[in-house]
Amino acid sequence: MKKSIEQAITISDTQHSGPLSAAQQRFNALIAKIETRRARLKEWEKSSSDFQKKYAEQFIPLDQELRDINIQTIYRLHEAWAQKGLTKGERIALSDIIADMAFALLRYSDNAELKLIYNQHSGSDYDGEARAELDDMKQAMEEVLDIDLGDELDSAAPEEMMEKLQALLDEKEREYLAAEQAREEAKRASRKKSARQQAAETKKEAERTELSKSIREVYRKLASALHPDREPDANERERKTTLMQQVNQAYEKNDLLRLLELQLELEHIDQHALNGINEERLAHYNQILKEQLGELDQEIRHVEMHFRHSFGLSPYARVNPATILRNLNKDLTMMREDRQDLRTRLASFGEIQYIKVWLKHAKRERARLWDEDGPY
Repeated sequence: MKKSIEQAITISDTQHSGPLSAAQQRFNALIAKIETRRARLKEWEKSSSDFQKKYAEQFIPLDQELRDINIQTIYRLHEAWAQKGLTKGERIALSDIIADMAFALLRYSDNAELKLIYNQHSGSDYDGEARAELDDMKQAMEEVLDIDLGDELDSAAPEEMMEKLQALLDEKEREYLAAEQAREEAKRASRKKSARQQAAETKKEAERTELSKSIREVYRKLASALHPDREPDANERERKTTLMQQVNQAYEKNDLLRLLELQLELEHIDQHALNGINEERLAHYNQILKEQLGELDQEIRHVEMHFRHSFGLSPYARVNPATILRNLNKDLTMMREDRQDLRTRLASFGEIQYIKVWLKHAKRERARLWDEDGPY
């Protein structure tokens, strides 16, 4: 039976005459932090899976339904705009609202009928505006990046043009980072190193060699004990093959903690052996564990960044695996309430008198927003 990691990979002071040394305390602290990061990544894995499932099954269909209801609302208001019963001022205000609503929806839907309605009420051309916006973006990128993007993008559809522009930005960023790295390496190579710098580099390289040696020794002991070709029993050979795969994966990642866990699981080390790790070896272990902790922190940041990007969140938005599903549920509740309100409003828009009342409230709201934030 596998022993508890929390009890196992910890240096205990029960077998010491005095308190733990600074290196031993550091070892225990690093192990605890690594376990916390591991738990965080597992929590992200579980929460992200649940989030993606609910997002695909509930959020996306509901979001599309809300857009469809809003499109139907625009059609209804457009019909009412052409009917009798509205004053000239009401007709102008309604036309502005229709244009704003249609413009917002066309960002998500290439709806030909909606474009015609927008063009009529805005006095403009949506495709022309979109093309001009992309042309401005292209010109700005040419100026900032000091490149000529050529004419091939001019004939591309807006979506295709955006994809190509983003790809070019990504490529330029990679080129810039590679050039920066090359410049730094060239600077370092051109500098004449002092005796102190050379000694420091030699020491650092020796430390790196010792760190590799420390983790390699743990790996070799496990590999020797688990080599499946030396096992005659088929079931035991299969078990050792699985464990050896885990050992290889841990070694490739420099995952010292996992290698120690496997040693403990196979009873190649015990609590007495953990307590007896000498200070020199412990210093090497602590350095490896520190690097492992940094890699886990980086992995967590990558997971968070990927989540923000995947679901259209701000790069600076705070995300937490413990709250993302709860926040999604809140959004779904609000969207369902909005759906009910929109359905009720759409049904009432069959009466011109109700549109006049609604329009009065809408005009007041637009005026309030204008006073607070300026035109929108």
